[in-house]
Amino acid sequence: MKKIVIVSAMLAFSSLAQAKPAFTGPNYTGLYECKGENSSIGAYDVVVALRLNRVSSHGKFGAYYYETETVNSTIYHGQAVAIGNRLAISFNIRDKKNNVDHSTGIATIKKVGKDRWGFRKEYFEPDDSGGSYGTEECVMKVLTPEEKQALEQRTTDKTPPKPAATTPRSSKSQ
Repeated sequence: MKKIVIVSAMLAFSSLAQAKPAFTGPNYTGLYECKGENSSIGAYDVVVALRLNRVSSHGKFGAYYYETETVNSTIYHGQAVAIGNRLAISFNIRDKKNNVDHSTGIATIKKVGKDRWGFRKEYFEPDDSGGSYGTEECVMKVLTPEEKQALEQRTTDKTPPKPAATTPRSSKSQ
């Protein structure tokens, strides 16, 4: 009996030792209204959804689902990681013909209100012509209590969030 208690205690302590630390970084979950400028298409508006992946986030390391959809139905699904006020973003671009390109971006996040954040993202999108690049200035939307609750509820889901539709500001001549 004594051996069973000792083995049980050892197993309990070893599982505690292997547990990852709780997430202690800032939570950037939210919907962000962004104004962007792309070297190929010009100015645009878009909504970005960031949602904390609670399973993979630990200590000061924040893992996020990242998603946005443009007015021309280009969908960006991806992920982001944050340490402090730096956010690295990797995402896929899928067009109406189901063609996929991969893009990457980096952002600096800053506090813009009591419970709100903003970020400036620089990104690159490769293509057969050498690629395009751009920037986005994004500010977290103020959500109603119902919207906030729905977004927080989705943080327990394993599917990326679905942001609102967007409208173009203007575009360069093609």
